[in-house]
Amino acid sequence: MAERREVRVERMTRREFREALQAGKIKAAIIPTGSIEQHLEHLAMGHDIASSTYVAEQVAWRLYPQVVVAVPMAIGMSEHHMFAPGSLTAKPGGWLAVLFDAVESFVRHGIKNVLICNGHGGNVAPVAGILNQWKRYFDRDHPGCNIHFQSYWDLIPREFAWEVLDTDRVPGHAQELETSFALYAFPENVRLDAVSDQEDGEPAYGTAEKGKLLAEKAIEEVTRFVQGMIDGTIRHEITGL
Repeated sequence: MAERREVRVERMTRREFREALQAGKIKAAIIPTGSIEQHLEHLAMGHDIASSTYVAEQVAWRLYPQVVVAVPMAIGMSEHHMFAPGSLTAKPGGWLAVLFDAVESFVRHGIKNVLICNGHGGNVAPVAGILNQWKRYFDRDHPGCNIHFQSYWDLIPREFAWEVLDTDRVPGHAQELETSFALYAFPENVRLDAVSDQEDGEPAYGTAEKGKLLAEKAIEEVTRFVQGMIDGTIRHEITGL
């Protein structure tokens, strides 16, 4: 029987996951985080989680079978977007608790390299405020763990992004970068007729060609980062208090 190839945990059976784990194939896990919120008039509200999940899955396939991808945490910190009906938001305490539990679940199964791959700016500050404490816990109770949080756009070299983009927003909310990314990766989530039907003109600079360059660079750099985690050249550090 041909091997069934899969990277998403929820699509694997317990036997498939167990046997891959016992064979030493799984070296790292990625947890995509994002949001469901307004993205102006032209992008679907699920853009942030769609983009981080896209990057996570592409990275996992490049590093197959070493990397698995968790169920995406679609709802994020979006209180600042609740003026727009349809936006959804979580409270920081509950959201961080679920995220921590997801990380710890992988660690308890013996997967010590865990990357939280983020696609929403509103998630950054809550995680930044608690990440050191999480690292202290894992260092104490699960020695050898390697826990990281990275927004995919932060790994795109700024010089590269500025060469591609006509504007200087990285990532910008529903601006040139995100519009380009969507036009390339999931064009069905872009309402082209609405791009010009709004006051903000920057999304009109977005193209699928730019999106291809930016998405591929993000995938390349996140792949490099995860491989470094697996190889032990990228280790988490505790900073500050």
